[in-house]
Amino acid sequence: MRIELKDFKIILFSHKTLGLSRLAKFHLDESSLQEKLEILKSKLELKELMYLSTCNRIEFLCVFPGSTDGAFMHRFFNILYPGMPGEEVSAAVLLSGEEALHHLFSVASSLDSLVVGEREIITQVRKAYDLCRSWNLTGDLLRLILKKTVETAKAVYTHTQIARKPVSVVSLAYRRLRELKTDTHTRFLIVGAGVSNTAMAKYLKKHGFSDFAVFNRTLAKAAVLASDLGGTAYPLSALSEYKKGFDVIITCTGSHEPVITPAIYKSLLGADTNRKVVVDLAIPNDLDPGIRKSHDVKYIAVDDLKEIARQNLLERESELGACREIIVNNIRVFMEELKARKVELAMSIVPEKIKEIKNTALNEVFAKEIGQLDGQSKEILEKVISYFEKKYISMPMRMAREIMMDNHQQN
Repeated sequence: MRIELKDFKIILFSHKTLGLSRLAKFHLDESSLQEKLEILKSKLELKELMYLSTCNRIEFLCVFPGSTDGAFMHRFFNILYPGMPGEEVSAAVLLSGEEALHHLFSVASSLDSLVVGEREIITQVRKAYDLCRSWNLTGDLLRLILKKTVETAKAVYTHTQIARKPVSVVSLAYRRLRELKTDTHTRFLIVGAGVSNTAMAKYLKKHGFSDFAVFNRTLAKAAVLASDLGGTAYPLSALSEYKKGFDVIITCTGSHEPVITPAIYKSLLGADTNRKVVVDLAIPNDLDPGIRKSHDVKYIAVDDLKEIARQNLLERESELGACREIIVNNIRVFMEELKARKVELAMSIVPEKIKEIKNTALNEVFAKEIGQLDGQSKEILEKVISYFEKKYISMPMRMAREIMMDNHQQN
């Protein structure tokens, strides 16, 4: 078996080369994914194949010893995206060898993500590999590469500050709520059922919160979110009549005017005089500024959260140098590991070859002489040959490992 890093290729589309809207058309349908990948591997005679798909990228990791020229690329995309215009697929990027390895390490370490330092990508990479392995699409080289990829990403996350401070508004808002000692019995009013509020509400549910009332202009949309949360849905027009009390308001609508007016807020409070929390993720803000002057409100505004997120992102980016150094070091280590694996594969045929030589000697070359020996002599001869066989198998393997260790220490 032959493994060479130069045979490792990545063909990719990403948010950097296409933008998110154009990228969407290159995602493969999950229902036919296995079949398409198997056809691709077979028709192009790829030795190994892995498919990675996230909201920010689509990548095909291949092991292919042949030329990846224009004809190869044309066949590649014609199998996966028949009828796709040439100008679309021309946005694909082709990487090979060490360049491809560096790219993959950077991707898994979240250096190439839309939001630097987000840990989700390492899980996505592992799941993509496990799926393709379960379909028998991968082999020895991708196994080694993905093992080192995961090790590298873990080292980056462990030994740098790249992922320490949150940079999403939702995670920052949640952290602020926890700092206020909010417990799981807290009553939440969710005003608006768009992307931000949905993400925030599901984040709260994940961490044990369960008391939700969801308000939205479109009741059906509020009902979907409320169903996911185990809460109750209301039309936005019912907000002024809600009398069940609350502890925290999470609001994010597309209104150009404050949705939570002083009159509505006073109605929501009723006779309750306890301090409340309002997380306002809307731009412009949903909470009328006059409310904060006349009521005891802990106000968490999206503008403040975005500034913190910006500062945290700058701090993450300041860690890029340390992250890249870890990646370079791990590439060097991988090269040594790959050399050792090559030796293992080369030496794996030694036992079989020695057995062949032994059988030839016993059954062909010296068959006549051995046939003239008595039973005891044959038994002793067999023991001597078996002893030599074991020694000749173990010795070159041990010597090869010692040579690899010496070379590693010298480097």
